[in-house]
Formats: sequence, C-alpha cells, structure tokens
Amino acid sequence: MKPGTKPQGKVKIKWSSNFAYAIGLIATDGCLSGDGRHIEFTSKDQGQVENFKKCLKAKQRITKKARGGEVEKRYYRIQIGDVLFWQFLESIGLTPAKSKTMGKINVPSEYFFDFLRGLHDGDGTFYSYFDPRWKSSFMFYLEFISASPKHISWLREELKERLGVWGHVTKDGRKLTGQLKYAKKESLVIIKSMYKRINGVYLVRKKLKIQKALGIIGHKLG
Repeated sequence: MKPGTKPQGKVKIKWSSNFAYAIGLIATDGCLSGDGRHIEFTSKDQGQVENFKKCLKAKQRITKKARGGEVEKRYYRIQIGDVLFWQFLESIGLTPAKSKTMGKINVPSEYFFDFLRGLHDGDGTFYSYFDPRWKSSFMFYLEFISASPKHISWLREELKERLGVWGHVTKDGRKLTGQLKYAKKESLVIIKSMYKRINGVYLVRKKLKIQKALGIIGHKLG
C-alpha cells in the first residue's frame, strides 16, 4: 500500500436504504467476532441471508452450518472478514457481546425505518387473530424482540418520538428477552413507515403475512 493511502475494506460503508436494512439484520441475527475482524450472519431462512448479501454487495458465498450440535438443523451462513467494517459497526453501537448489552444504534434519520424493517425481519414477529370476546373483532400485533433492555427502551423512545406510538414491553415466559409490542392502531402506523420505500428490501414471507392481515381490515401495503 502506498504511503498516505487509506485501507480499503470489502464492504462499502455508505448509508443507503439497503445498507441500513443490513445493519438492522446484523443488530438481530448478526455476530461480531471477538477478533475485531469477522462479521457473521446466520439464519434458517435462506432468503434472509441472500438479502443480507445483496444489501452489502458481499462477494462471500453462503454456506450451511449445524446449530446446537444438531446436524439436521442446518442454518444458512455468510461470514465477512473486514476490519474497517467491523470497526464501523462498533462505532455505531454494535459489539461482540451485543445481545444483552446493545443500546442505541446510530442510524441516519432518513434511513431509520429501513433499519427498523431489518430489525423486524431479523428478530421481530407479527401475529393476528379474531378476538372471540367481540363479534367481528380482528386484532393484530407488531413485535420487536431483544435480550437487551437498553435496546428495547431506546427503540421504544425512538418510535414514540418519531411516530407518537407508545406500545408496551413484556417479558417472554423464561424472562430472557424483552418484547416491545404494538397493537392494531399503532402497529399500522409503524408498518406503513417500515414499508414506505417501494423498492426497499424485505423478507417476503413476513411482508405477505402482514399484507394478508391488513387486507382483512381493508388496508393495502405497497
């Protein structure tokens, strides 16, 4: 390398809709190695890993790995070795031990909802049902999940400030993760913001599930 030349990483660090979405995926299903160099993304959904690779324009191939020692439970995986990208992720709030310590993630405001869509696709859920207590009462909930209370609190405050939604926080049965939940009216506000970009990347099966539920109440998702 010539004197004065800056080192070049494998990932182009430039904020965009796709880049922010990938950061959301890393914040949920990604892992920063303790060696300060490698970033790994693993998912049981092949489409999820392909989206991640597409968003970062990664050249590395997708492989399969067994998780939990069970060979039959294979997950899709991509690993990127890039010191500069690793350092960038650390600078915006991600760390090797992020699952229980993560707090605020520094994402440019214009790309926040692309990032949020990545968070939800990575470790969020959406479910709907007809409430038997009231005739023709169709309910649905949007949920974000994290083992870090600081991250859940930050995310709730961000959505409250940006969209005026409050939501509520619960714990899973084993009290290992926090669940930030938004009921029907508030979830609809968030959903429309998450999917406002027509060409935004998303997990197909999750969007179709949301579209189907919204269709029942006469709403369309782009």
